[in-house]
Amino acid sequence: MKRENNTRGLATRAIHEGNSEGIDIIPPIYQTAIFKHPFGAQIRGRELKYSREDNPTVNLLEKRMAGLEGGEDCLAFSSGMAAISTLVMGTLSKGDIILTSKEIYGATLILFRSLEKFGIKVEAVLNERVQDHIRRDTKMVFVETITNPILKVSDIPLLIKVSKENGAIMVVDNTFATPVNLRPLELGADYVVESATKYLGGHNDVIAGILAGSNLDQIWEWRRNLGGSLDPFAAYLVMRGLKTLKLRVQEHNRRAQEVAEYLEAHRKVKRVHYPGLKSSKYFETAGKFMKGFGGVVAFEVEDGEKAQKLLRSFRLIRTAPSLGGAETLITHPASSSHKNISPAERKELGIEDGLLRISVGLEDIEDIIKDLEQGLDSI
Repeated sequence: MKRENNTRGLATRAIHEGNSEGIDIIPPIYQTAIFKHPFGAQIRGRELKYSREDNPTVNLLEKRMAGLEGGEDCLAFSSGMAAISTLVMGTLSKGDIILTSKEIYGATLILFRSLEKFGIKVEAVLNERVQDHIRRDTKMVFVETITNPILKVSDIPLLIKVSKENGAIMVVDNTFATPVNLRPLELGADYVVESATKYLGGHNDVIAGILAGSNLDQIWEWRRNLGGSLDPFAAYLVMRGLKTLKLRVQEHNRRAQEVAEYLEAHRKVKRVHYPGLKSSKYFETAGKFMKGFGGVVAFEVEDGEKAQKLLRSFRLIRTAPSLGGAETLITHPASSSHKNISPAERKELGIEDGLLRISVGLEDIEDIIKDLEQGLDSI
């Protein structure tokens, strides 16, 4: 649900949202497990007594993220997976059906399938088929704005419309897009989750997750009982990252566009996956509702052997998982994130042995392209 009467811009909200009228310019870190009780302060109308339930530093991050996502409320978690698992446990029951894409983050899909032991049913289909499988008995639809690693763009407005028509809860993992490029709650999604480890934190130095929406009291109870609350120092690190979020994401967008265009023109690159390219089948769809196309590019070289050789050739670009930090990182999905699925399944998902995924960082674009050039020239 959209927050009302918030006329400040995104960058301003990322710096000031939720700040008190006190003397602090930089909010303090409440690095404490306990608070004076009873008769102490209150958060969400509840007495503040124990940091597993609530913490002032964490709550400030939650207020800030609610403003950025355009939601009424937000909860912060110890990881993105903690946010997703708590949401599912707090909203679904035995016999309920989750409809999702086979191309969502692997750990999320594994989590969903593991819940089948509790009677929660999972239906996973190719990303472009999700809308065709939404039925009256679908309890929750879970998609990612941009899939990993092929970077397919989900038609979020259409999926929200069809979900509402069928009474399904609509959840969007917006990690790749961030609130800078898209705010699904403002389009009518019920919940948004993000791995704050990525662009929100922005420095590859914190693990955190965010869930935004409205009427989160029941989810708060589940977070308290499951114990997935965020640590106050980690909350501080995410808030530090948020101050430069808009600037960083805009630069990630710009650099990724240049990298994608460079790779598309290179003779040793078979194919480039990036929704910002006019050659992408997702270019027009994404352009209708997104303000930018993100900082991740995927591309294919001839085969797995050349992909591995390319990884070993880089001097600036680092081979590592994750994304969204200042450093340019590259990974080989077939031997890392998707190594435990069969070659047939990888083929179905479009993950070839020569596929590489690059998270374009904030180094000078000339240096990133120079490293790509010398690497490609070596294979």
